[in-house]
Amino acid sequence: MRYVILRDDDTNGLTPVECLERLYRPFLERGLPVNLATIPKVQTNVRLPDGRPEGFLGACGPDARETVGIDENPELVRYLQRNPGYQVVQHGYHHSVAEFDSHRRAEIRERLERGTAVLLRAGFPRPRTFVAPYDKLSAVSLAAASRRFAIISTGWFEWRRLPARWWPAYLLKKFRHRAHWRVGNVILLSHPGCLLSFHRPCAAILPAIQEQVRRRRLTVLVTHWWEYFRDGRPDQAFIEVLHRTAAYLADQSDLRVIAFEDVLSGQVPLN
Repeated sequence: MRYVILRDDDTNGLTPVECLERLYRPFLERGLPVNLATIPKVQTNVRLPDGRPEGFLGACGPDARETVGIDENPELVRYLQRNPGYQVVQHGYHHSVAEFDSHRRAEIRERLERGTAVLLRAGFPRPRTFVAPYDKLSAVSLAAASRRFAIISTGWFEWRRLPARWWPAYLLKKFRHRAHWRVGNVILLSHPGCLLSFHRPCAAILPAIQEQVRRRRLTVLVTHWWEYFRDGRPDQAFIEVLHRTAAYLADQSDLRVIAFEDVLSGQVPLN
C-alpha cells in the first residue's frame, strides 16, 4: 500500500469559501481528506519582491485591516467544520517573510503559541502538525516546533539548519536515502516540491505526480488554493488538472489518501 497526503497551503481569514468548495468538492465526495495548512492571523501587507501582494492576498481582494484572524471569518470556519474531510494544520502565525527563519527563541515561542491559540479560539482541534511559511525553519524554530507538534512538514532539511542533537539521526536518514524521518517524538516529513503548481505545464502535472507516488511509500503533495484563482480569475485548465488528480488518487486500489493525523497512528510506513 502507498499513501498520499494532500497539503494545501495558505487558507486564511480572507480566503473565499467558494474557492475551496470549487477546488475540493471532488475530493470530499470521494472521501479524500484535504489537509489545509492554515494561517492563524494573516498579515495583509505581505509583499512579493516586485511589490505585489502575496498570492494568498491578491486572490482575496483588498482589506484595510493589518491582520485578519481565521476566527474573524465565521462563514469560513463554519464551512470547514461542516466538512470533516478538511483537516486544519498550523501554518505559521502571520505568514510574514522569514517568520520562522529566525534565532530569537522568545519570538518563535510566542508566534507558535499565539498561532495555536487563534486556531483553538476559532473552534478547531489543537493542531498537531506544523508547516512553516515558505518552508523556512531555523534550528531554533525546529527545536521549538518539535516540542509543541507531533509532525513537522516542510520541503527539505539541511544539517546547518538542524539542532545539533538531531545531526546523528539526519546523517542516518541521508545514508539510507529516506525522505521522512523521526527525532524523538516528532515526525519530519519532506515533499518533492510543489508538483501542483501553475508554474508547471498543465499536461506535465499529473504524470509528475504519478511518478512520485510510484517511487515513494508516503508522498506529500503540496499545492496552494490561490494559484487556481490568480488575480481573482479561475484558471479552469489548472482546476481540471486538480480534479483529474482527485480521480486518479481515488481510483488506485493500492493507494490511500490520508490526513497528517493518520501518520500518528503508527500504521503508515514513512519510507
